[in-house]
Amino acid sequence: MRFFSISSFARLIYPGALFRIKTKEKILCLTFDDGPDPDSTPELLEILEKHNIKAAFFCDGRAAELYPVLVQKIRGEGHLVGNHGYNHLNGWGTSLKDYCNDVDHATRFTSGTFFRPPYGLIRINQYWRLKNKFKIVFWDVMPYDFDRDFEPERSLKILNKRIRPGSVIVLHDRQDSASRIFLNEFLEVSVKKGYSFTCPG
Repeated sequence: MRFFSISSFARLIYPGALFRIKTKEKILCLTFDDGPDPDSTPELLEILEKHNIKAAFFCDGRAAELYPVLVQKIRGEGHLVGNHGYNHLNGWGTSLKDYCNDVDHATRFTSGTFFRPPYGLIRINQYWRLKNKFKIVFWDVMPYDFDRDFEPERSLKILNKRIRPGSVIVLHDRQDSASRIFLNEFLEVSVKKGYSFTCPG
C-alpha cells in the first residue's frame, strides 16, 4: 500500500516538525532526497534554474562526501542543503545512539540545521534528541517518483491533484527517480495555477 501523505497521527507525535507550511497563500515547498548524484543533480538544477525556483536538497552524507562539488553547486545556486543522515538508516531499526551518531556524522558534509529522516521513519526518542539540534522536515505530498513500478505520468497526476497551499513535496535526486521526467511540466502547471515556491525556514 502506498501513502501519498503522512498521517495526521504523525503530526501529533512529532510536534514542531514541518509537514506543511502554515499558510493560506499558494506557496509550495519543493524538496529532493538522496542526492547529490552526478547524473540527476545537474539536470534538476538546470530545470529549477529555468523556472527561477529554489528547492531544498536533503543530501545523504555518503554521497555528499563523495561529490562535494555538487553540494557546493546546490548551495551556490541558492538552494538549501539539508541532512538526510550519512548511511540512510531506518530509524525504527536503529538504536538511539547509532541513529543520532549517523546524523551527526552527516553534518560534516550536509547540514547541521535541517534534517529529514530517511523513509520518514524515526523513533520518538530519536526525534526528541535530534529536535534539540535540527529543524526536522517531513512532507505533505509523496508521488513515489522513486518507485520503478510507478509511471511518471501517475506521479505527475498525484502531484497536480494533491498539492495545496503550504504543501511540502518530496521528490528524489538519484538516477532511478522519475522526477527529471515530469519536473519541468509540474513546475509549469503549478506556476500557471498561481503557485510560488519557497524553502523550509
